[in-house]
Amino acid sequence: MSLTSARSVYLMRAGLVRNVRTAEHLTTFVVAGVSTVLITRLILGLSGYPQIGGKGLHIAHVLPGGLLMLLAIFLLLSYVGPVVRPAAALVGGVGFGLFIDEVGKFVTSDNNYFYQPTAAIVYVMFVLIVLGSRYVTNRRPIDPKEQLANVIDHAVEGVSGGLSKRRTAQATEQLGLVDASLQGWPETRALLAACPPDEVELAAPVDAAWQALQRGFVRLATHPYAPRVAIAVLVVQAIGAPAIAAGIRFDDGRLLTDFPVLGVAAGSLLSATFTARGALRFRRGDRVRAVRLFELAVLVSLLVTQVFQFAGTQFAAVGGMTLDLVLLGLLGAERDRLRQAIAVPARPKMRGLPPDPAAPPFPEDPGDPA
Repeated sequence: MSLTSARSVYLMRAGLVRNVRTAEHLTTFVVAGVSTVLITRLILGLSGYPQIGGKGLHIAHVLPGGLLMLLAIFLLLSYVGPVVRPAAALVGGVGFGLFIDEVGKFVTSDNNYFYQPTAAIVYVMFVLIVLGSRYVTNRRPIDPKEQLANVIDHAVEGVSGGLSKRRTAQATEQLGLVDASLQGWPETRALLAACPPDEVELAAPVDAAWQALQRGFVRLATHPYAPRVAIAVLVVQAIGAPAIAAGIRFDDGRLLTDFPVLGVAAGSLLSATFTARGALRFRRGDRVRAVRLFELAVLVSLLVTQVFQFAGTQFAAVGGMTLDLVLLGLLGAERDRLRQAIAVPARPKMRGLPPDPAAPPFPEDPGDPA
């Protein structure tokens, strides 16, 4: 047994089973947090930075931020099953955004909300959350036992209140990814089959938003001009990012020794190198490798270029960050599409629950044709 496998078994025995939707929930958290910071800064700027309180009191927005994070923790500790997690990720992200927006007050002796490196600190914090998410989800493949545990997590909801068709389909698809010979598979299938149908469920706007976003990225990725547009955007960004940083930071003739501008230039050069290599791979017909190189170009921009861009231009760098996130989503959809296209053998579509090889088949639905 390899060291990674041994560590995996130990973590599962210790009760640390990963959620297959970890990346999705943490992305919701990050998007909610970043959006909250930007909206808060916009509202405060338009309203002249008012203060809530008076007579020596000042109620900072870090306080409602802490209360929202407390509410998210309360939801996660109070309810079982997958239903509550998207809402908790959203509420917790908003709370964390309100909290981290005031970081300038906590790292300066004069409680300076307008401390210039604040934007870079906030950005780096969210980047670390994203990197932590990728480490947890990608450091080793999801174990089949973890997949099975996630299916049972769906059944937790169904045993108590029934499962809707949508959630039954999600659990069934996930169960189909697990080998039927795995210990506990027949029992899990039987548990899902025992869950009564119930179309009453909490509204899931976060899930609906993610599904719509994924469908949009898939449509964009399949467009014939998508790769060329992505290459063009990466090239323009690699050239434009240093120019924007230099234009904003131009002062007193010290441009060539300005640390943020030099950092943006170095990151843009590295991104341009990956973009050029990806373009060559794309022309040779190696789309899988090309997409991977384009992803590296975007990640360098997110993790290097944008850090210095935020340090030098503060929140003026939001546009470049948003563009990088859109490109990353587009390239991720294309990567998944190519991976599915070359998968051998293709997994056939299943209707209803996967058949149990160790048990007689379920009786046919009387409404189905014979």
